[in-house]
Amino acid sequence: MAETSMSSKVGALVIGGVLILGAFFIGNVFSGFSLFGGGEEYTDISQTVVEQVRNVAELTTVEVIESTTIEKGNDFGWLNWARGDRIFMFVVVEIGAGIDFDDFYTGSFDVDKETGTVTVAMPQAQITYVALDNEQTQVIDRSTGVLTGGDAQLESDARQVAETVLVENAIKAGILETAERNARNVIEGLLLELGYTRVIFVDAADQN
Repeated sequence: MAETSMSSKVGALVIGGVLILGAFFIGNVFSGFSLFGGGEEYTDISQTVVEQVRNVAELTTVEVIESTTIEKGNDFGWLNWARGDRIFMFVVVEIGAGIDFDDFYTGSFDVDKETGTVTVAMPQAQITYVALDNEQTQVIDRSTGVLTGGDAQLESDARQVAETVLVENAIKAGILETAERNARNVIEGLLLELGYTRVIFVDAADQN
């Protein structure tokens, strides 16, 4: 009972000492489109560029600013002058990742009173938000055939495709691992300051 009480106290201290981050779902599904019942749909995205990586929210979240260009439209071949529709955009997206501290509870902390070691069951890092930078994002070129007014949904579709690609790129580049490492640093530092001698992290998923 004493160890359980101690674990509860440690858990309460840690949970109270860190920022609770909200998790947001990322809509990353877009629907295909077709113009005038013909033409070959295409999407061409350039190499993504990481503009900036910075740690925010007391190191429990990492934010990446990435950019790319995207060209999307329908290719009607020699009829493009009449029926083609194309957009070329520069897209900048802010992507955040971190630990959802709502997943922490007092049982996530196991204290060894004799050695002063605390074992922490860590939830996995996740993408917490994706925000399009409307000030930096811009349409570089838009062309339509003389017999069409263009698809009003084309710009929105291009933005969604670019967001999805940039999020995938951030994950491949290790944004989730960085977020988890930052969160561990914060929690470990807090526990050591509280007087515990050692902090061991385990995957919370393995504890279920």
